[in-house]
Amino acid sequence: MPPLRRLPRARAALAILPVVALVAACGSGGGDANEAAPGGEPTFVLKVTDVGNAGPLAVAKRDGTFDEALAPLGAKIEWVNAPPAFSANLKLFNAGQLDVSGGAYSPVVGALSKDVGVRIIAVADPVDQSQAGILASPDSGVTQVKDLIGKRIAVNPAGKGEYITLKALRQAGIPFDQVERVPLQPSDAASAFSTGQVDAWASFNDPYQEAKARGGIEIATEASIESTDNTIVAFRTEVLEQRPDVAAKYLETLQKLTERQRSNPEDFQNVFEKAGPRALSGDRLARAVDLGRQASVPHYPTEADAADLQEVADLFFQNGVITRQVTAADVFYPLQEKVAQHPSAQNQSAPTAGS
Repeated sequence: MPPLRRLPRARAALAILPVVALVAACGSGGGDANEAAPGGEPTFVLKVTDVGNAGPLAVAKRDGTFDEALAPLGAKIEWVNAPPAFSANLKLFNAGQLDVSGGAYSPVVGALSKDVGVRIIAVADPVDQSQAGILASPDSGVTQVKDLIGKRIAVNPAGKGEYITLKALRQAGIPFDQVERVPLQPSDAASAFSTGQVDAWASFNDPYQEAKARGGIEIATEASIESTDNTIVAFRTEVLEQRPDVAAKYLETLQKLTERQRSNPEDFQNVFEKAGPRALSGDRLARAVDLGRQASVPHYPTEADAADLQEVADLFFQNGVITRQVTAADVFYPLQEKVAQHPSAQNQSAPTAGS
């Protein structure tokens, strides 16, 4: 793990990573929508985050669902091993090594502020906002948000962890410069938290639940801070411009997979491994199955979604996390409109708004 860097308490802005130019050539294949190599092999490769042992993408990988859906468009999936945090994958997007990922509003806002070419095509309404929040170390003396004054909290910068922290501090009336935000991605933050190098950690998903199970003290959740940092599906912009038909078919297939998860959530857990470190059991498995039954089907963004996203973007801009204003129009990609204009997709049906 790299050495921790203390941020000034009177920080005006979070240090922003240097902008990396997008690769000029398309890194995900090329050709017309229905072009295929000799023998019928797809020529357009869509690079998607490999999410592991649970959920719609895991089932799709097991069953070849996306490849089957994309084959008529001359496209197929390549699964990419990537960190669990969207904000940790910006270099992969920039280099054309990743085309699609789930995430939240906050890291996409952060990415666009750094000129990383990614856009959101769909949003999923929150189902359970107890899966992310702030945990304090048992030895830190922190039992509530107000106790964070003078303490150090690990956050993934310009991402969900930093958003949760700012929202929690604002809700508690604590000036942001009275709490030191230490920029760490989840893998490094987990180590720093477990060894006492930070007093608290703003985290999410499996790392959050694992740290909580090991004794982390929950002092805030997305529910308690009224988070609007909703779940999203984001694509590399270059892919959207080149192949909106592929993006629309990907979303349509993901919607169908999520509907299947709601009907049969047990099949979407422990997809590849029934035992071992990636497998769930007992109460954790029962909880995951229940959440799968409530899974929110991703939909094209609505005006309400735009308002939620703008709240995230404004919080970041007003507090120096990003250095330029980002609007919902900058972040959401008009996929339906682009599909309608794409000659090779005229006979393809795209998901309907709000579906």
